Amino acid sequence: MNTKAIFIMGPTASGKTGAAVYLHSKLPVEIISVDSALVFKDMNIGTAKPDADTLASAPHHLIDIIEPTSAYSAANFRSDALRLMVDITARGKIPLLVGGTMLYFKALEGGLSGLPEANPVVRARLDARAAFIGWPAMHEKLALVDPETAARLQPNDAQRIQRALEVFEITGESMSSLFLKQKSETLPYHIHKIALVPSDRKVLHERIALRFEQMLAAGFLDEVKALLAKYPSLNAESTALRCVGYRQALEHLSGEYDADELRDRGIFATRQLAKRQLTWLRGMDDIIEFDCLNSDVNELVFNYINQNIKV
Repeated sequence: MNTKAIFIMGPTASGKTGAAVYLHSKLPVEIISVDSALVFKDMNIGTAKPDADTLASAPHHLIDIIEPTSAYSAANFRSDALRLMVDITARGKIPLLVGGTMLYFKALEGGLSGLPEANPVVRARLDARAAFIGWPAMHEKLALVDPETAARLQPNDAQRIQRALEVFEITGESMSSLFLKQKSETLPYHIHKIALVPSDRKVLHERIALRFEQMLAAGFLDEVKALLAKYPSLNAESTALRCVGYRQALEHLSGEYDADELRDRGIFATRQLAKRQLTWLRGMDDIIEFDCLNSDVNELVFNYINQNIKV
């Protein structure tokens, strides 16, 4: 297989965008964003979306493609990414897929054909049960039928717990077993997987805290207020507002807690996201790791690609 693609993966705040922009300046690549939050328009500060100058110099596909009131799935991503990869390859360039939504990477590489479509009736029933006993208790129920999926989810990760329980109710099988059984949809590319991971988790946590504080200083709460004004149908159950940071901002604006607790909860939720991303990475094969805390990491990644991948 001669057609190449490069994955740049890593936890939040690991410098993936900086690496992508650097590689774009050096190599014949086009960037495809692999991020379930960056697809939404008008969500810029809280998603750490690349700014206009960055996007002008290094355009990213699959950023700002839908309104926050819409939904976007891993299946949608796979379809869009495959189409873009074909176009990029036809232009004589290499697709550079960059982001932290690990499920999207998994869907692209292996497909998601084994999972059923969403069922509104089942979801409503699960939501009603969760309203009565709470999502941590629902997480315990998931652990009984799908311990592998439960182990990588936080007890309050309502969206993913609901989906895993929904899959079990519809199919009678766990999501993890369906992933194993599903027919592999071979990706017609030779994939080079690069992961930016921290040598010191504490330093990554410090980066995460600083970035969240910078988001707040840059007007993150005003951004959320503007979203609610522009899209009146948005609420706590909207997919867009389930993104890390936005959920906490919405709860703060609803009067559930003060600004100090917003900061603490937002930082904690982002750290938990990074932990889940690193767990995903540990379960992936054929990854070349680079220390994201190394000041020369972009140059090291470039040198590796230049020496090991014919571009």
